[in-house]
Amino acid sequence: MRFEIYDPTEIKHYRVLDPNGEVVTEEDIPPFSDEELLYLYKTMLFSRIMDERTLSYQRQGRMLTYAPNIGQEAAQVGSAYAMEDNDWFVPSFRELGGWLVKGVPLKNIYLYWYGNEWGSHIPEGIKALPVSVPIASQLQHAAGIGMANNIKGEKDVVVAYVGDGGTSQGDFHEALNFAAVFKAPVVFVVQNNQYAISVPRKEQTASKTIAQKAIAYGMPGILVDGNDIFAVYNASKEAVDRARRGEGPTLIEAYTYRLGAHTTSDDPTKYRENEEVEKWKPKDPILRFKKYLQKKGILTEEWEEKTKKELDDQVVSTFEEIENKSDTLIEDIFKYHYETMPPHLEEQLEEYKSFLEGGK
Repeated sequence: MRFEIYDPTEIKHYRVLDPNGEVVTEEDIPPFSDEELLYLYKTMLFSRIMDERTLSYQRQGRMLTYAPNIGQEAAQVGSAYAMEDNDWFVPSFRELGGWLVKGVPLKNIYLYWYGNEWGSHIPEGIKALPVSVPIASQLQHAAGIGMANNIKGEKDVVVAYVGDGGTSQGDFHEALNFAAVFKAPVVFVVQNNQYAISVPRKEQTASKTIAQKAIAYGMPGILVDGNDIFAVYNASKEAVDRARRGEGPTLIEAYTYRLGAHTTSDDPTKYRENEEVEKWKPKDPILRFKKYLQKKGILTEEWEEKTKKELDDQVVSTFEEIENKSDTLIEDIFKYHYETMPPHLEEQLEEYKSFLEGGK
């Protein structure tokens, strides 16, 4: 229904909560229990705490490059929560909130960013693909999984993520076209955080919205306030249900903002003004959700402080375990490319071992 009301060619955001946590459309409040609401808030806090700790570790020289998610928690947690356990989660590299919802262990997430190949080993029973750094390439995988689900007669849905910059890649258009033609059960979520590294959204495409790109491929599209967890959830749930009924893919543009750097290798002060960042801070998705929960009497300061400490302790202990025990085996760098390591990789492995031993 919402997709029929909100024309993707219009710059009109679907919204349930305004930035002050006030309800815009009462009938659109999802039927969540208090426990579910606190779980969603806790997961958003978890993402934020891990981000802040990880940025600190990286600046101390204890971590490799990291892609922070600060400001995008609602877009990730809200969309992932609309999935069922049997659905596939296909991330790019900035979907921490989604990984947490899907149950990917924090240890795996840290292993990946620490440079250990085992971090990409998703535990059995969790339908999630590993991090995909090549921009938009994961969308092809998502379309393929969706097409395979149809062939096998399965009812699993695929939810795939990409940034606004990724919509300029050929993979984005090919994936949407294939998914639409073959009615693949895929929900494409564009986290429009306004910047593809240093390229602003206005220089990325001449389209009024990214959501309107859905029209060319014959699928529904909607522009959603990406900092409103209820709006993101509702749009995602409608799209997931539609896909499960066999009605094909959907494109969701989650309009949000990257409050931090693209990655820890980036300096955003070189391409955007601090004044712009400050204007977005009051729209913080966690702050918005917190105001709503407080007004409903669901969230207390005591619960929040206790929860923050528990989550912070978990982040610190997990990272310290990895830091002290996670040396990457040299073989792991080479053996995951193929089921059986081909001769040319075996040769490279032996050359690298020799190099590490001083050329002996």
